[in-house]
Amino acid sequence: MPATWSPPCFLAKLMCLWSLCQAQYEHLGYPPGYPDPYVETYTPPELPADTPRIQLRLAGDKRKHNEGRVEVYYEGEWGTVCDDDFTIHNAHVVCKELGYVEAVSWSPSSKYGKGEGRIWFDNVHCTGKEKTLAQCPSNGIGVSDCKHTEDVGVVCSDKRIPGFKFINTLTNNIDSLNIHVEDVRIRAILSSLRKRTPVTEGYVEIKDGGRWRQICDEEWTQKNSRVICGMFGFPGEKRYNTRVYKMFARRRKPAYWDYAVNCTGNEAHLSGCTLGQALATKGNNTCGQGLPVVVSCVPGRSFAPTPMTGFRKAFRQEQSLVRLRGGAVVGEGRVEVLRSGEWGTICDDNWNLMAATVVCRELGFGSAKEALSGGRLGQGMGPVHLNEVACTGFEKSITECKFTMDNESGCSHEEDAGVRCNVPAMGFQQRLRLSGGRSPFEGRVEVLVEKNGSLVWGTVCSEGWGTMEAMVVCRQLGLGFASSAFQESWYWMGLVSNDAVVMSGVRCSGTEMSLSHCLHHGEYLSCPRGGGRYAAGVSCSETAPDLVLNPQVVEETTYLEDRPMFMLQCAYEENCLATTASSTPANSFRRLLRFSSQIHNNGQSDFRPKLNRESWVWHDCHRHYHSMEVFTHYDLLSLNGTKVAEGHKASFCLEDSECDEGIEKRYECANFGDQGITVGCWDTYRHDIDCQWVDITDIKPGDYIFQVVLNPNYEVPESDFSNNLVKCRCRYDGHRIWMYSCHIGGSFSEEVEDTFPGLLNNQVTHR
Repeated sequence: MPATWSPPCFLAKLMCLWSLCQAQYEHLGYPPGYPDPYVETYTPPELPADTPRIQLRLAGDKRKHNEGRVEVYYEGEWGTVCDDDFTIHNAHVVCKELGYVEAVSWSPSSKYGKGEGRIWFDNVHCTGKEKTLAQCPSNGIGVSDCKHTEDVGVVCSDKRIPGFKFINTLTNNIDSLNIHVEDVRIRAILSSLRKRTPVTEGYVEIKDGGRWRQICDEEWTQKNSRVICGMFGFPGEKRYNTRVYKMFARRRKPAYWDYAVNCTGNEAHLSGCTLGQALATKGNNTCGQGLPVVVSCVPGRSFAPTPMTGFRKAFRQEQSLVRLRGGAVVGEGRVEVLRSGEWGTICDDNWNLMAATVVCRELGFGSAKEALSGGRLGQGMGPVHLNEVACTGFEKSITECKFTMDNESGCSHEEDAGVRCNVPAMGFQQRLRLSGGRSPFEGRVEVLVEKNGSLVWGTVCSEGWGTMEAMVVCRQLGLGFASSAFQESWYWMGLVSNDAVVMSGVRCSGTEMSLSHCLHHGEYLSCPRGGGRYAAGVSCSETAPDLVLNPQVVEETTYLEDRPMFMLQCAYEENCLATTASSTPANSFRRLLRFSSQIHNNGQSDFRPKLNRESWVWHDCHRHYHSMEVFTHYDLLSLNGTKVAEGHKASFCLEDSECDEGIEKRYECANFGDQGITVGCWDTYRHDIDCQWVDITDIKPGDYIFQVVLNPNYEVPESDFSNNLVKCRCRYDGHRIWMYSCHIGGSFSEEVEDTFPGLLNNQVTHR
């Protein structure tokens, strides 16, 4: 029997087919005059005829591209705005006029440096609804009693107004106007590049007024390409095959943006570049004999799909002179530089986007998104090597920039500089999600995998799941650090259809960019407990603690003690003695290498034990609770790296012994109080308490390496595990002991560290 024909059904199928056809060719763009279905609705403000025509820009010593000193262009001259009576409402008007969704904050007293020229606005009073700063009541344009020490600055949000269209209200001097458009992208054109991640080559397109436009290449320079590549996470640019793009441009007529672009090459973002010549002045909108701008970028080593000969030619391959520490995601961290064989930090005096961009490019990332100050990504240890760094933006290394030595200025680690770099879009976030949590920062881990030719979501086996695996998940999702790793997630109910385990045997070092980069089972999964309620889960946090042991205190407090066995019964019960102690008579002695430990929290959040108080273990002999059974490892190594003696310390009392000036103690062990170490405080385990030693009774005289590892089992997440290790040289003559050259693992150059066997640092390489 023939099927009945239904017009509504037929129409629905036709519309569906049309949508698929559209999607198939969407990457080719739309011909001129064709209605683009994705245009955002944005209505440019219509200003009364008597409203003064002004243009705004953000200038000065920036640490982000969307902040700076507010400058106004009026009557052929750039000037500033006074901070008198300035409010967040005024800042909102400024940011919206520049195309940002809103203002985040504002700063008085020329935070971004003193401007020049006239002070155009003073005592401005906006409601926040005005379309331009010129509509806000003020003393009148050019009427001010302020000085440039009162120049106001603003910080705008990262988000741009959908459909925003740049409108130039000036007829002259447009080359001094910054570029403010809705969005920028590199669109892969060649079929061989469309499926490649990351996108490294294609048309540069600007979204203005809700429409994507190409840029005419007649005035395009290599410096412009350098800025575009930097924005998208690439340290450099290279040549490309122009012939194939000429052929493509002849087949499809491009839709050009109204202006050319002028960059100096050291800008961190396109918004720092200025407008070039308007296309309209060339007679028509066809770009003359030009073509759409194409860029071809060189990815850094971490993002390159194949060995990068181009990168090796462009960037030095010796031991890196700069590194990042303490960042939550790839491409951010506290900046540390290697000088005279020792790693140290940079003081944030005059630290800006230009210097931060040099660091980012040197490390194989793009330009800097933000130059961080004030130790915002944790405080370092050791020397502060550089201060008042001044870069042109074209240096191959931060060490080539001008700087002063810190010992002249007295910078402290509270002023450590950091960076957030642009990194390529790898699409990792789309292949992982957290399900069922009370907030976006927690939930059951679900992974997108290919199964039987289709993509399906499934869970991760929780067997062996721990802090390092959780760290990778939080990094991949851009949620900061892990705060907890869960081997049961029954309280986070996801969809039953996604309960099946699709990944098992996961073992991470903690530094991977994606969970798929960790060791894991292949096609044949093994998960005895299954997924569902036993699936792996995580909770993430934007901040984390960072424990660092003071090496100088270890070196200064070391001594030997011969202690009778009858006084070591509690220590024996807690396995703090060598194995031969079990056969030692009560009236004989054990030789103990004693020392003090001063443990600092240099991170961004308090260090708390993994278990809550109700789960702490009571030890009757010592009459105290253990909040962490293994808090530190103490090892004595031979010069070939063999362990010859060992000790360990449980955390029976984590508290704030002392704090930096201005910080109050929060944790005290007395009366079963809360345990922890506050940011900016330190906990001292004195040399004279039980188990604060290594039993060296059976050790022969000679030279050794002494090693202390904090949080060795990674029970509590930290922002940086690499600095949890202290190593010392040790000489024992059978009667006395000397401890010298104590330092944090990894704080010296590779050549120096190679002379200290054992762990380089506490960072896992594999598990």
